[in-house]
Amino acid sequence: MLKRSKFETTQSQIMHRAEDLIHAASNRYRITVQVANRAKRRRYEDFDNADDVMMKPVLRAIIEMSDELTQPEIIGEL
Repeated sequence: MLKRSKFETTQSQIMHRAEDLIHAASNRYRITVQVANRAKRRRYEDFDNADDVMMKPVLRAIIEMSDELTQPEIIGEL
């Protein structure tokens, strides 16, 4: 029996979001490093969180960053 994530994202949706991030970035390498760093940071922050075990940190980082790209109002001022 396959377990389903509560996010219900398919591979094609993830690929589309990743392509959107790459196209919006001025530097392909830089956006790749940013996704990797966010995934690494989230992995250690959410180490004890059992709710998001089904979604890998890199996929979560891609989804979050693409949401920030398409919905800038969710980004708070630093």
